[in-house]
Amino acid sequence: MTASHDRTTGETAAGRPAGMRPWRFVVWFGTVSLLADFVYEGARSVTGPLLASLGASALVVGVVTGAGEAAALMLRLVSGPLADRTRRFWGLAIAGYVLTVVSVPLLGVAGVLWAACVLVIAERVGKAVRSPAKDTLLSHATTVTGRGRGFAVHEALDQTGALIGPLVVAGMLAATGGDYAPALGVLAVPGVAALALLVWLRSRVPDPEAYERRAVAAGATAERTPAPAPAGRLPTAFWTYAAFMAATTTGFATFGVLSFHLVQRHLLAAAWVPVLYAAAMAVDALAALATGWLYDRHGPVVLAALPVLTALVVVLAFTDTVAIAAAGVLVWGAASGIRESTLRATVADLVPVGRRATAYGLFAGVAGAAGLAGGALIGGLYDVSIPVLIAVVTATQVLALVLLTATRAGRR
Repeated sequence: MTASHDRTTGETAAGRPAGMRPWRFVVWFGTVSLLADFVYEGARSVTGPLLASLGASALVVGVVTGAGEAAALMLRLVSGPLADRTRRFWGLAIAGYVLTVVSVPLLGVAGVLWAACVLVIAERVGKAVRSPAKDTLLSHATTVTGRGRGFAVHEALDQTGALIGPLVVAGMLAATGGDYAPALGVLAVPGVAALALLVWLRSRVPDPEAYERRAVAAGATAERTPAPAPAGRLPTAFWTYAAFMAATTTGFATFGVLSFHLVQRHLLAAAWVPVLYAAAMAVDALAALATGWLYDRHGPVVLAALPVLTALVVVLAFTDTVAIAAAGVLVWGAASGIRESTLRATVADLVPVGRRATAYGLFAGVAGAAGLAGGALIGGLYDVSIPVLIAVVTATQVLALVLLTATRAGRR
């Protein structure tokens, strides 16, 4: 006997979207992200040298890459509410991936500086378009798999692509004598594969929200299902949580500042910086898996590790001892893994389904503003006094712990 099928929800009689179990959906969606990260992290690893080869100054490189990162975060303030309003989560996710997959290979053959700058920013806009919709689609399946574990597995696969992409581009540049066209052109292959897999996934699971509807109806998520907020409003606990994230992000040093210290203090040759970055990405993936599992067992208290690691980064990484500074970079990788996985899982636990993409967009906007402020703060204090920098970052992380405690109280 075959299961009956509801064409509206894509559910079988067993109550799950036809053709795929929740864990399979998470893994396949993670594979899409792996392939996409292969593409855009491969390109981002050489953005600076590529723009310089077209005549860009350090100022131009800084402005363009900074504008790209700002676009990737701040534009989610628009794409998040748009996803909730239109309910076209799959359409926005696919459109965002298309923009990235098309922009990267064209970057290798741009030929003129202005066109390359436009493509660098366009790739980041693609991330802004897709991310709230993608995270919302993923959040439905993680209702069943466990929020922490589901987002953690997705992040681990994502970071696998972030590790492979730069290494492939480096190998192509070495093989072609520094020719960017074939080095970035080869990234079209995983890009096309990512789009094909995404379209296939949509055909198999047209309505991922069915995962969550079934789980809630069965009472499987009673402890984690957020209470409905008043119409048009997000829960108070979400805003407290966003403040926690802003405080910890303000003290989070960027890899650019860490690598600047390593090279300027002659602790590491520039050629070895990408190797250390790759090691940090491996730690990122492991930390995401570990904290995701712990989150599902113990809840948001696990996030208390993030402010501790954030403060530890500046204590270790800004020393003048190679081994200790390198350890600081690996701690930075662990903190990044928590930031990219478990932080997103908690948003899904705090916000009801109908407002979730909006929440992800607002969360990213707050992160973008805090990241910009933190970058200026840490960069400025680095030039003044490293002990003062450490003291200020530690103070921001103490504040973050207080806000996390308030979030837990509000959630209860």
